[in-house]
Parts: sequence; C-alpha cells; structure tokens
Amino acid sequence: MDGPNQTAIEFLLLGLFGKSEQEEVIFGMFLGMYLVTISGNLLIILAISSDPRLHTPMYYFLANLSSVDICFSSVTIPKALVNHVLGSKSICHRVHDPDLFLHHIHQHGWLPPELMAYDRYVAICHPLHYTMMMRPRLCVLLVAISGAITNLHALLHILLMVRLIFCSHNAVHHFFCDPYLILKLSCSDTFINDVAAFTEGSLISLTPFLCIVVSYAYIFAKILKMPSARGIRKALSTCGSHLTVVFLFYGAILGVYMHPSSSYSLQDAEASVIFTVVTPMVNPFIYSMRNRDIKGALWKVILRT
Repeated sequence: MDGPNQTAIEFLLLGLFGKSEQEEVIFGMFLGMYLVTISGNLLIILAISSDPRLHTPMYYFLANLSSVDICFSSVTIPKALVNHVLGSKSICHRVHDPDLFLHHIHQHGWLPPELMAYDRYVAICHPLHYTMMMRPRLCVLLVAISGAITNLHALLHILLMVRLIFCSHNAVHHFFCDPYLILKLSCSDTFINDVAAFTEGSLISLTPFLCIVVSYAYIFAKILKMPSARGIRKALSTCGSHLTVVFLFYGAILGVYMHPSSSYSLQDAEASVIFTVVTPMVNPFIYSMRNRDIKGALWKVILRT
C-alpha cells in the first residue's frame, strides 16, 4: 500500500510466531479450546435456563458470564482458524469495523465476575437482607449498567483510533487485530490514545478488580468465623478457585495493556492468549465443578439431549 490512509487498510495477521509448524500446533490448540469453550458455556446457559430452581441472581450472573465468554471467544478465535485453514494472512479491516469494537468491549468488559462477587458478598455477609438487596430488577439494571459502561469505553477508543493515519506497514504479529498493535502501525502521534488507554483503561479495569478483591476479603473474614472446619475448607476452596481465574484474567489484562503501545512486544501478544482463550474456557468448570445444583441441572440437560 502506497501512501497514508485514514479510513481503511488491509492488515496482515501473521499469527503469534509466523512459522508454519508452530502455527499448526497453535491451530490445533485453539480449535480444541474453542470447542470446549462454546460447548461448556452453552451447557451452563441451557442448564440454568431449563431449571426453575436456578432462576436466582447468582445463576443469572453466571449465565451472563457464559454469554460474555462465548461472545469474547467468537470475536477472535474463529477468524484466526478460518485464516489458517484458507492459508490467508490478510483480513480486510477498517479501524472502525465491528470486530475491533467488539474486542474493545470484551477486552475490558468482563464485569459479570464483579457482580457475582457482590452477590456472594450479600449472600454470605448479609443473608437476612439478600432478597431485598438482590431484587431481580436490580440484577438486570446492574448488567445493563455494566454493558453501557463497556460500550462507552469501546466507543471512546474507536473514535480516538479513527482520527489516526495509517501508512504502508500493515503486518500484525498476532492472531487478531489487537488495538495496541493497530496503534503501533499508525504513522501519526498516538499520545492521546496512549493516555486514554492508560487512564480510562486503568480505571475500567482496576475498579471491578478492586471491587472483587474487597468483596472476597469480607467474604473470607465471614467464612473464618464459621464454627465448622469442613465448611471453612469448602468455602475457601470454592472462593479460591474463583479468585484464581480473576487474578489470571486481570493480571494478564493489566500486564499487556498498562503501558504505552510503542512498547508492545511479542511477549504481550502471547500473554493475551490467557484472557482471549484460556479464561473463557475454564470459567464453566471453575464456577460449576463444586456446585451440586449446576451439576444436577447439567445431567438433566445431557440426559434429555
């Protein structure tokens, strides 16, 4: 491509490594993990929707998380798999295309765990007020507010990106159009984009993370006062597995994006696999493997089908 272009450019997705033998291994891993992600999260949604006993705030947030994970994975992985099968490295893409907008939404829009942590905090620390504090309308409102925040976040960064000028360099060493790599290809000054990403991006990432940590701190304090040692071990084990996924996701997000786009490296691209592929796959297992109600509903769905 000759000359700058403000509106459209065809980016070449070279994959994580660029070597055919390594990309074959990556393709097999991504395909298997994507199928597990879709099937696991769909089963969770079917189990919750088909069992009236699971029509409670906790499971409503869990079904919402499964929906987010399905959308998150489907924004990036299928396109990478199709490109590999067709042997094509190019992807027709403009900086205001829907796939980049969706990636911005899901990249920092992982708010259901925060809502689930708040639900568990109310259930454990304020059980007598749970029904009043977690009314169905309030749950729907919380999900709607989180969706509005993430959409506004994505819109802000897309509008800032539209103003940039792109030149002849269009090779992206990644399996999807990462916003930071797109910024790195720009010929124009990306200072405003970097400042917005660091300030607003930090706020929208750190706020839910800190809310989760504070909620679980109160939960742990309440759990440790339980009279039963077995109950304490079970509760700590369950909460610990939840927090492991949260720290894994937010640790990768903050490590990859909380620095200027000019310093984005191959290690950052590899770390992005954690929040694009790994966490959406393990969430159904982490949030359901110790839950008897979910297990029972899942068996009913499996036997019925």
